[in-house]
Amino acid sequence: MYVEGGFEGITKSNCRKAFRLFLEKSIPPGSFQVIASGDRHKAYDDFCTALTQHTDDYVILLVDSEEPVLRPPWEHLALRVGDGWRCPTDASEEQAHLMVQVMESWFLADVDAVAEYYGQHFHRASLPRNSDIEQVGKSVVYSSLDSATKRTQKGSYHKTKHGFDLLERIDPKRVRAASRHAERLLTVLQRETAGL
Repeated sequence: MYVEGGFEGITKSNCRKAFRLFLEKSIPPGSFQVIASGDRHKAYDDFCTALTQHTDDYVILLVDSEEPVLRPPWEHLALRVGDGWRCPTDASEEQAHLMVQVMESWFLADVDAVAEYYGQHFHRASLPRNSDIEQVGKSVVYSSLDSATKRTQKGSYHKTKHGFDLLERIDPKRVRAASRHAERLLTVLQRETAGL
C-alpha cells in the first residue's frame, strides 16, 4: 500500500508504523506492507512504478480526497484540479482508495480515543457530531481539531507530532461505520489478505 504521508526521516517511519498498527486491528499482521511516499503525487508515482515492478503483488494507492467525493476514486482523482491522475491500464478500480476528506477525518469517528490521547482540557464539544465524517469539510476538520486540543497539555493538533499517534489509537470499526470509503478499503484489504 502506497500512502500519502510521512515527508522525511522519522515522519516516514512514524507514518508506516501508524498505518500498519491501525490496519493490523482488522488484517493479519505481516500480510501487507505500507510504504509512506510523502506527498500525494509521489504516492501516485510510486504506485504506478510498483504496478510494473511488483507484478506478483496486489498494489494499492491510498491518498486524501481533499474534498467531497461524488464519483468513484479513479474518476475523482482524474478530475480533481491538481491531480489529473488516470487509472493505469494494469490497475483496477479497487486499487485506488481515498481518505475522505483527509486522514484526520477518521479521528472524528473515534472521539473517545482522541480525548484519551489529549487528556485534561480536551474540548470534545468542539468536534463536529456528523455521523458521516465524509461530509465534514477539510478546513472544518482541521479547525475543530485545533479548537478541541488547544488547551491541552500536548497543545493544538499537529499533523506530524500527533497525527500518527492518533491513527495508531483509533478503532477501525468506528471508522468503517462512519466512512464508506474506509469500509471499502478495509473490505478490499481483508479480501486480498485472506488466507495469507
